[in-house]
Amino acid sequence: MTAEFELTNGPLDGKGPGNSTSRVHDQEELGRVGKKEILKRRFGFLSILGFSCTILATWEGLLSTFTVPLENGGSAGTVYGFIVVWAGTISTLTTLAEMVSMAPTSGGQYHWVSMMSPKRCQKYLSYLTGWLIVIGWLSAFVSTAFLVATQIQGLIILNHPTFDATQWQAVLLYWATIAFAVFFNIVISTHLPKVESFVLILHIIGFFAIIIPLVCLGEKNSTHEVFTTFTNDGGFSSMGVSFLVGMMGSMFAFTGADAAVHMSEEIHNAARVVPQSIIASAFVNGALGFGMILSTLYTMTNFEEAIDSPTGYPFMQIFYMATGSKAGSTVMSAIVPIISAAGAVGSLASSSRMVWSFSRDRGLPGWRFFSQVNSQAIPRYSILVVTVFAILLGLIILGSEAVLNDVISLCVSALYSSYFISASLLLWKRCAGGIRPAGDHPIDVIVNTPGAPLAWGPFYVPGLLGIAVNAFSVAYLFIGVFFSFWPDVVDPTINTMNWAVVGTAGTCCISSIYYFVWGHRIYTGPIVEIEMN
Repeated sequence: MTAEFELTNGPLDGKGPGNSTSRVHDQEELGRVGKKEILKRRFGFLSILGFSCTILATWEGLLSTFTVPLENGGSAGTVYGFIVVWAGTISTLTTLAEMVSMAPTSGGQYHWVSMMSPKRCQKYLSYLTGWLIVIGWLSAFVSTAFLVATQIQGLIILNHPTFDATQWQAVLLYWATIAFAVFFNIVISTHLPKVESFVLILHIIGFFAIIIPLVCLGEKNSTHEVFTTFTNDGGFSSMGVSFLVGMMGSMFAFTGADAAVHMSEEIHNAARVVPQSIIASAFVNGALGFGMILSTLYTMTNFEEAIDSPTGYPFMQIFYMATGSKAGSTVMSAIVPIISAAGAVGSLASSSRMVWSFSRDRGLPGWRFFSQVNSQAIPRYSILVVTVFAILLGLIILGSEAVLNDVISLCVSALYSSYFISASLLLWKRCAGGIRPAGDHPIDVIVNTPGAPLAWGPFYVPGLLGIAVNAFSVAYLFIGVFFSFWPDVVDPTINTMNWAVVGTAGTCCISSIYYFVWGHRIYTGPIVEIEMN
């Protein structure tokens, strides 16, 4: 199918980065994949780079999940596992960058799956992928807010060891974090790009504010201890299995790689800027994360004391052991929940845009309601529905914190599954020669939608190198999805069992049942919204 189109988006304002030439180009890029421009483009390269970096929040995430690789891998496993995950993330983000350059829409993975899938399963695979992204981003938002809440409790315990932290207090702090994110996304949403640019600066300055006193004041372990000490506290049959299970901690720290993708329709020159920003964020965050890992491992002179910290977070105890000052370690530790709270703001933005986009394509119940935007082009109803579900999930803490941790693990299994499906299809299409150079089709011909020709965007890795990158991404993502369902110990109890497979499989089953009973009647994949000539 080929079709010409005309743009029908009203007057141009001719101001700043959104001048008439730029806006026409953005409209043409979006129109080529069959979409009208509805949201306003407020983000540039620096602001979306800050958005990507603070949602990935790799060095902050590593400190938050430090116990996972330490218990299954030890200090050496933590270092080498991070290197593997960093390489896999760069490869995965390069693959995602190629696809978003082809189709820079807020739908992201489900749009790409729809445009590359065989016709007989195009609608179903796209629908399933859309649901995986929705549940994955909801879990990412919940996990970020939950970590902020418990880290605040940890700071209180650090200064008042007799403080008895309760689950209802964690719930209130969790809800307060959600309210903070809602405020930025609804009340001052038009200023979100400026906020993200500022948080990028804080993300980098905060790293040095921690690492300098940590390295200068703390006692040091030997290089031999850091790079050769492996631990298998989970009791697995081999150190290799334990290493792969522990690697999930680093994978969690890199989760949210597609955050900027779902903001594509609010970014100037998205087909070029989004690939640049997400790849840059992988290198920036990876470098900061690796530096934080080495600094923390070198100054963690008492493994047992760090792991058994009453704060619940080993990094707080490590900071205290290094500085010998509660005030100093409190200031250093407080940087982590502050930046994580900013990450919650971005997580809500990305998850709400995904809900809005999937509703626009009639993939969710109530799609007419959730696909609406207000006068400022903000999808408030999508923001509110994500918020309501996040608030309700917080009630799980009152029943069992372990259950909520299982819900949190969905952000790895669900999002990585969506990456895996789309990356596998890109590899297949690429090897079959089904993607043409961008210049093969005029600007007024629809491409990269279901039934239309496939064409590369401005960014792609050519030749055999591109195939190798895609293949490595598929292999890495398969391992990530597989081990995201494993428990931390070989003989888990009900409380220590990893129930992520139930959440992921449950989402797939429920969405599949809904699709075959009702959804297939209204969901046809990404809708072509433009007017045809």
